[in-house]
Amino acid sequence: MTAPERELPYYQPVGDECELFEAAWRQQLPVLIKGPTGCGKTRFVAHMAAKLNLPLITVSCHDDLTAADLVGRHLIGDGATYWVDGPLTRAVREGGICYLDEVVEARKDTTVVLHPLTDDRRVLPIERTGETLVAPKNFMLVVSYNPGYQHVLKSLKPSTRQRFIALSFDFPRPEVETAVLKQESGLDDARIGQLVTLAGQLRRLAGYDLEEGVSTRLLVYAAKLMAAGMAARLACRTALVEPLSDDTDTVAALAAIVNAQFAA
Repeated sequence: MTAPERELPYYQPVGDECELFEAAWRQQLPVLIKGPTGCGKTRFVAHMAAKLNLPLITVSCHDDLTAADLVGRHLIGDGATYWVDGPLTRAVREGGICYLDEVVEARKDTTVVLHPLTDDRRVLPIERTGETLVAPKNFMLVVSYNPGYQHVLKSLKPSTRQRFIALSFDFPRPEVETAVLKQESGLDDARIGQLVTLAGQLRRLAGYDLEEGVSTRLLVYAAKLMAAGMAARLACRTALVEPLSDDTDTVAALAAIVNAQFAA
């Protein structure tokens, strides 16, 4: 039986990131991707996993994520105790890409289990089962984080950062973002151009009235609403303005920028 052809998630390259990622995979090197929220990091990893025909296991890291959540734990059921692999262990046993999204959000003990997988040993010791798993050739560890969210309590230690090769992402250039919106939404060229111009205006406020600029993801949401028939101002307020701030004055200022771009 022939395996069904795997759909390749759309991704618009902005440089040589695809070639670098593939080279890292062939050399069995771990990859760290850094960039602002919604700039395409997760889509890029999904695209590359499909392109390389590798299984992809994604873990969205959070404050309570522990090493046991990644590696696995013993559970009790039917009067017996049995071991259940976590997502990292499953990826090491079976091969594929294990992607830890926003890794700095996880608890610090998670880095302890990552380190042996990020050097020439490529092993995962599992203390509770007594196993030491050797990663297969098609295993790859990929982590990402948003440098803008880092602070004293949540940051990636230099000793961990220097175990990865790093790709730096940012919001795409206008011509690239235009292509992304057109592919993802089907909106007409004129209104896509207005959205991309609006994104540039809103991003210039990052660091002043906003913690970060509007993401490409939110632009796609706005474009989809507009393509579905929603008025531009309402689509932008819902998809761009309200997610960016809870401050009443800031929301009003952002809405004024939207209204100027999309005149009634």
